[in-house]
Amino acid sequence: MLKGKTALVTGSTSGIGLGIALVLARQGANLVLNGFGDAEGPKAEVLAAGKAHGIKVGYHGADMSKPAEIEALMAYAASDFGGVDVLVNNAGIQHVAPVEDFPVARWDAIIAINLSSAFHTTRLAIPGMRRKAWGRVVNIASAHGLVASANKSAYVAAKHGIVGFTKSVALETATSGITANAICPGWVLTPLVQKQIDDRAAREGIPVAQAEKDLLGEKQPSLRFTTPEQLGELAAFLCSAAGGNVTGQAWAVDGGWTAQ
Repeated sequence: MLKGKTALVTGSTSGIGLGIALVLARQGANLVLNGFGDAEGPKAEVLAAGKAHGIKVGYHGADMSKPAEIEALMAYAASDFGGVDVLVNNAGIQHVAPVEDFPVARWDAIIAINLSSAFHTTRLAIPGMRRKAWGRVVNIASAHGLVASANKSAYVAAKHGIVGFTKSVALETATSGITANAICPGWVLTPLVQKQIDDRAAREGIPVAQAEKDLLGEKQPSLRFTTPEQLGELAAFLCSAAGGNVTGQAWAVDGGWTAQ
């Protein structure tokens, strides 16, 4: 479906971003990966996922809190891949604290990585998409882009911002062949979430299975995690012909979290 197109997924060396990259690779897209830590392992996984299509996979280690490095990432995608057809803004960080105790540096970092980075990648990707009269912007927001939780003021502010930003981009590109949508996951079982579960089990002296059930029970009525692959399949749908007139939407994938 995406043969000959290039997808850039920020924060894609693990977790949700890697799951989305794997699905898009299976659809035939060339991939530009980005993120911290080991890059060779994820690159090999994505290359294997798209092997049947002979895809090309690259990596750029831009720090998504720094506009100059984001510009270098987008320049790399343009020079080595001919530009970005599918832009998935996924990079994100989290910090939990009451607002009066929230470290200013952490607030600034969360807003920079979770919100401002999406502005910078999008502003640089849109001109090329306009020239091709086709493009897909998929912003990974959160259930916290639709509702709030205590002690997560920066994250909630950033994710609400992403949803609003998505709507504005959708309106600005409505007649251009470009769509912009946000995906709003609830709990997704990533390595970071697994660490939260393990820490909770150790702190409360309960089995890991009970800690997992308790975590889900607080917010997610389905009592099941969303998987990175499910989010990837939704992103692939938004890139498909069937998703061609879907734009400006915030898709909740949260097991009923925001239905409450």
